[in-house]
Parts: sequence; C-alpha cells; structure tokens
Amino acid sequence: MSFRKIKLIIMATSCLVIVTACSSSNIEPIPSSQVSEQESSTTVKPTTSVESTSAPIVEGDYTVVGSGLRIPWSIEFDSNTIYVSEREGTILKIENNELNRQAVRLTKPVHHDGEGGFLGFILAPDFHETGLAFAYHTYQNNGSTLNRVVMLKIEGAEWAEHRILLENIPGDLYHNGGRIAIGPDGHLYVTTGDAEQKNLSLDKSSLAGKILRMKLDGSIPDDNPLPDSYVYSYGHRNPQGLAWTKDGTLYSSEHGPSGRPGGHDEINVIDSGKNYGWPDIIGDAKKEGMITPIYHTGDEAIAPSGTIIDDKGRLIIAALRGEAIYRYTPESGVMEVLHKGEGRIRDLELRDGMLYFITNNRDGRGQPSNIDDRLVAMKYK
Repeated sequence: MSFRKIKLIIMATSCLVIVTACSSSNIEPIPSSQVSEQESSTTVKPTTSVESTSAPIVEGDYTVVGSGLRIPWSIEFDSNTIYVSEREGTILKIENNELNRQAVRLTKPVHHDGEGGFLGFILAPDFHETGLAFAYHTYQNNGSTLNRVVMLKIEGAEWAEHRILLENIPGDLYHNGGRIAIGPDGHLYVTTGDAEQKNLSLDKSSLAGKILRMKLDGSIPDDNPLPDSYVYSYGHRNPQGLAWTKDGTLYSSEHGPSGRPGGHDEINVIDSGKNYGWPDIIGDAKKEGMITPIYHTGDEAIAPSGTIIDDKGRLIIAALRGEAIYRYTPESGVMEVLHKGEGRIRDLELRDGMLYFITNNRDGRGQPSNIDDRLVAMKYK
C-alpha cells in the first residue's frame, strides 16, 4: 500500500468525537445491543507482521506508532521504550521507531483460543536492575483450560520464565480476566474471569471471578481479607480494568452478562473483602452483603477493557464491543465518548500528554484494515 493510501486511512479514522451520555442506561452514540464481548466467534488469523518499520505515520496530533500487531493485549512503558503483549505469545518491543518481536519461553505453552492467550504484562519496579516482569497467560493441563501468573526475565532479545507465582486459575474459551497491575502498596493485583462457571464467582475458595492480590514474589500478603487466600474481592464476572486514583482508591471495569438481559457493564470501586454480586445481582439491583456498581451501562454493551485514570481523577476506558474510548467522571457520574472510529480498543496509557491505545480488530470480532492491529498515539484533551 502506498504512503498516500495509508494517510487517507489514518485521516478517515482519526476524527475526535466527544459527547455526553444521557444516562447510565443509554450511552450515546453506541446503538443498543444485547451482544457483549463474551459472545462466541471465530478467531481470525493475524497477518504476518514485519519485525521493524520506518518512521511512524503522523497526521497532525495523531500518530500510528506501529501497525501489523498480532492481537495486542496490554501496553507497558519503560521510559521511551514501549512493550506490547500479543495474545499469541509474543512481546513487541518498540524503540527508536523500530518494532522488534520478542519470543517468550515458558514451561507451559500459551493456549491461544477464544479470549485466552498471552494477556496481561507489566515490568517489575526494579526492571532496570533485575530485568524482571510479570505476565498472565492461558495454558492447558490434561485437557483443562487454566490461567497462570509468572515472573519473566529478559535474556538478550527474548524473555524466559523465571518463577511461577500462581497456577490453576480456572479458565475457558471465554471469561479469563487477565489484567495485572502493581498497586500503590507495592503488591500485584490480578483480575480473573468466572471461566463461564457463574457459581465460582461467589465461591471464596475458587480463584475464578475474583480480583487477587499477592506480593511480588507470589506469596500471600498478611493483610489480605481472607486468611491464607489470594482473594481480595469476589463476585466478579470478567473484570479487565484496574486503576488507582492519587488517593489510593481502586477502580475496576467489568463485562456484564451476554444474551438477555445483556449490557450492564460495570465500573466498581474495589474494597478489600467485598462481594460484587455476580451472578446474583446486575445493574442497580441490591442484595444484602453485595456491592452495587457505581456505574453501569444498562442494556448497552461496551465490553470495557484496559482502564487508566487521568490527573483529574477521571477514568479513561478502552472498549471492545463499544469500539470507542470512554471517559467517566466519578463526581458527576457522566460517561462520555472521548474517541471512536478505530474499531475495538483493548488497552491504553497516558504519557507526556499523549494517549496511547491499541486496537483489537484482529481478535475475531472486529473488521480489520490491512494495517491492523495498531498502536496509536494522539493528543489527550
């Protein structure tokens, strides 16, 4: 494809739209749908991607930092170097306008199927000294689909498994969770899905449908709410966003039910030991001992994924089914569409006034262009 044609594609997809939602049950301008991210679909084979590229494609405040990504899942910054996990089981390193795909050697191979694969990835706080990072991935054992959290170490131009932190997290074709983040307390937080077994979410002895909390060596913190348990909160369906405000408040974004009723994707404030109600309550429903979300999408399905918080305390949310970037203001309860026209968005990061995000149009549910998937940067306003 010529550079002129690429520029036309970028110009056509780079309009910025900001609208205010009418209410929590009708997010404009996304049309009503009963189908959420969890609906079954056929996986699209990703196109072959070059290992390096020329200078980024720039159009005003909009830059395609990298194209031809293989179903990217999470973004991580190390100064000016960007790492992007790819669901098939690789890590893309972007440095000095070059893209280099790095292999990941694991003792248990990545099982890439449905929503599973190589998902969450973050660098250790002491990465420069140790070369360590953390990852969450799907695998199979005796025919069962499971998830695990491992510590990785960079070795030359590839990554190798350094330590197993936690295994045997229930998994399935869908609802694997997968977001990992280091909190202000220095501990590792992990989101897990219900593995399409609703009863597991309320079962405090199961690791499914939870937000887990562990020390960076994989041990259980003494102040976790349940004795000798990784469980930090429970009653979740498929959370994929974790973010903290400056005062330490933890927010999570979570997929609501598929089918009828559909939609009811959630934003929750996460407190230690609390029950967030899945599958017993959704939307505004209340039940003793269960936490109702601070916001939900009503019948609309946006399938929220990566979530961050800006310097004004507003949540910026990547949406898959919603095919947009949303912004939620806790004080007003308003959800607005910040940007759309890219298709499915999986994760995002703010850096030096720029909003970076990755598309997921090749995950089997999107309509990919011939330069998808992409890492894009644009001015944050």
